[in-house]
Amino acid sequence: MFDIAMLNEFVVEAKAATYVGGGVARTPCRPSSHDIGYERGNWRYLDSYFGGTDFAGQEVVWLADEPIWAMNYFGCIIAPELIDGTAAGTVIKTALSAMYREGRFLGGMEFDHPFGRYIDSSEGGCERFIGHECIMVDGQKAYMLDYRGGLIVP
Repeated sequence: MFDIAMLNEFVVEAKAATYVGGGVARTPCRPSSHDIGYERGNWRYLDSYFGGTDFAGQEVVWLADEPIWAMNYFGCIIAPELIDGTAAGTVIKTALSAMYREGRFLGGMEFDHPFGRYIDSSEGGCERFIGHECIMVDGQKAYMLDYRGGLIVP
């Protein structure tokens, strides 16, 4: 059995160890997917996405081989004259690292970086949530991502 605090703690730990933490890519579970995962005890996490500059993906958490939580996302560069994928990735990784050090992945965040201002807003908690992140460059939205997720109930 688990409680939401344990799930939230594992999600933050897994996110910090994978994309943000430079985790090792895994063999794709679907043709052309990019997969990166994390495991601790009976907990397992997989982030599987498609694309590069414009991308879509899903994160799933299993406990004892039962899927219990998922998040879907779609992100894209909307002003390539202001930011490229490499710079956007740098901003996102730096901002999310700061958020994860606070022990959370939801609740909003504003973070200034030389490449742009990262802004995240979300509603809800780990059980069910929706959110939006963007990078502003010179007052214009240059990158955006929408996400939503929550508990999986059989």
